Amino acid sequence: MTSTSGIADVAAWLADSDRVTVLTGAGISTESGIPDFRGPQGVWTTDPGAAALFDIDVYRSDADVRRRVWQMRRASPIWEAEPNAAHRALADLDRAGRLHALVTQNIDGLHQQAGTDPDHVIEVHGTIHRVVCLACGLRTPTPEVLERLEEESDPKCRRCGGIQKADTISFGQRLREDVLQAAIDAAQECDLFLAVGTSLSVHPVAGLCDLAVEGGAGLVIVNAQPTPYDEVADALLRDPIGRVLPELARRILGDAG
Repeated sequence: MTSTSGIADVAAWLADSDRVTVLTGAGISTESGIPDFRGPQGVWTTDPGAAALFDIDVYRSDADVRRRVWQMRRASPIWEAEPNAAHRALADLDRAGRLHALVTQNIDGLHQQAGTDPDHVIEVHGTIHRVVCLACGLRTPTPEVLERLEEESDPKCRRCGGIQKADTISFGQRLREDVLQAAIDAAQECDLFLAVGTSLSVHPVAGLCDLAVEGGAGLVIVNAQPTPYDEVADALLRDPIGRVLPELARRILGDAG
């Protein structure tokens, strides 16, 4: 279903839908220079040991791990990344009133940077742009903490002295209930659900597809690799995301979009 007719069908469904919810994963940001995790060149594919750095218990208990993670955060390609054509296409659709919600597993903030209304973006895995204290909950803009790395290898909370980490969800942490509920509502309320650039292998977020389908919504998957939900999808688009989403936006909004 990667042919032009497949894109045409999906564009027609988008045009006819009143409530479109989009779920995005790391695959939408690879064209912006941010590697994904599970793809052929993913962070965990090329370095399986890197996954341990994202375990909350290891992070809490091992100062050396925290120092390594802070250096990794400072060197992250996210800081230099710019939204790509796929991010901009979704922003165009949002500005045109075509999106009900945009649920993202990404922590890079590129959807908002592209122009999608922040009130429409549900960041289920948090954001790298804030740091949170694990003791008192104080949240601080990440650049303020990264500046301290010149003199502090493991910067502590300035309010209580507690351990700080990026305000993202690590292995062993539960998703924020209010954020997860917002994502659940977005899936249950839509009449078309697009899963873009995600392996759909991480729950509970992957289960949003089930909720959408159970609620009668159509399911479209835009992803280069197979997913566990391919058999229940109404359409599979395997072409590069940076081509598929702009083409969908162009068909719906016209060249001016």
